[in-house]
Parts: sequence; C-alpha cells; structure tokens
Amino acid sequence: MNLILVGIEYSGTTTLADAITDWFMDETGLNIGPHDHFKLPHFVHEPLTDEEQRLVLALSPQVLEQLQRHQIEYHLQDGFFESGDANTCGFYIEDAVYGPLYWGYGGPGELGDRTLYSRHCEDVILEYEPETVLILLTATPEVIAKRMKESPHSSSPLKEEDIELVLRRFQQEFDTSRIRNKITLDTSMVAVEETLTEFVAEVDPFLTDADRNRMRYHRRLHHGTAEMLR
Repeated sequence: MNLILVGIEYSGTTTLADAITDWFMDETGLNIGPHDHFKLPHFVHEPLTDEEQRLVLALSPQVLEQLQRHQIEYHLQDGFFESGDANTCGFYIEDAVYGPLYWGYGGPGELGDRTLYSRHCEDVILEYEPETVLILLTATPEVIAKRMKESPHSSSPLKEEDIELVLRRFQQEFDTSRIRNKITLDTSMVAVEETLTEFVAEVDPFLTDADRNRMRYHRRLHHGTAEMLR
C-alpha cells in the first residue's frame, strides 16, 4: 500500500500517519513506518539541534531548492515506491506549497518551479505504483490557528495570517495531482481514532489484491495461533 499524506501543518498528517502505521501492522504484521522529513528545516530522519536548524535555514534559496530536490529525487528513484509499501507525509506537494511561500524558490517560472516538478514526481510514482493513494488532510482556519497557539511546532514556517492561503494551496495541488486515487479527510472536530476509522473505510476501494491477500493471510495466521494457545 502506497500512501502520500499531505495537508497544512496542524491538520494531523503526522498523527494520522503514525496511526495508519499501527493499523497496517495489526492488519498485515508489516511495518510501513512513515517518512516525514520533507519540511524544512526538518529534512533528515533524526531531530536536528536548534543550532543545526538555524544553519539549515540560513542557506540560500538556491541551495535549499537543490537540497530539497535532491532528497525528493532520491526517494523517487531508489525503489522507494517500487518496493510496494510507503507511508509518506508531505513529500513533493509540501515542498510545492512551502518552498515558494517561505523559502524563496519554486514559484511559477522560478528556479525549480515546484508545480511543474510535482507533475514530474507523479509521473515517476505512477510508473512505479499506479495504485498510490493521495490523502489530503484539512481543517478549518479557526481550528488550525487554535492548534498553533496550543501546541506550536518547532521551527514551523507557517504564519497565522497565511493559514487560508496555505489551505488553498494544498487544495490546488491536490486537485491538480495526476494521482487518481484520492481521499480528503477533515480533522477539524474529530479525534485521530475517528479519522483513522474514516480512512480505513475510504481507502478500502483502493486496496490492491496484494494488500487484501496479506490481510487475509495475517488474520488466518493470527487466528491459528490463537487457537493453538487455547
């Protein structure tokens, strides 16, 4: 199962990706732990120190653009999607939204135009894994602003006055995506458990035969083990 979760900060992409990881482990016994390192300055797996974050953000737009493009291209070309399972947050769509707005690169006609680059990314993804599912998480501007105040993220680029713009940009990138299998989840007034339940229902039509076979096998294996322990 190949998933790409996108959405404005504070919409719950990381929280849901973690919940999906646990659900998929329960259903198949397999770990598709999320890749969630595509938002500057957090572009590596391990947390950066405050000083490391400051140094990253001090880089020029030209260097940041190349840095992000190289890591996105790496995940496109190393068999990441060809392997059959991925649970990815943000990825190239996140960069297409935040790059032009906050980091000084990737706008229309600019260096590494990110909307054009996004379509290239999707051509590669669909060649490897045409059943990839794109999931947009959204929430009302009021809810996003409230979460920003109550639980601010470290080094978040998002500004309160930009919330409505960023929501629109994620919606635009989602709408124009070439990925055919799409799900929208509104997290405004629901707990993660409810969002996960909605995801499970919405993703069911997009499960591949391989996904369903692995789930059936795991259930039979789990049932057989439970019977032996009685």
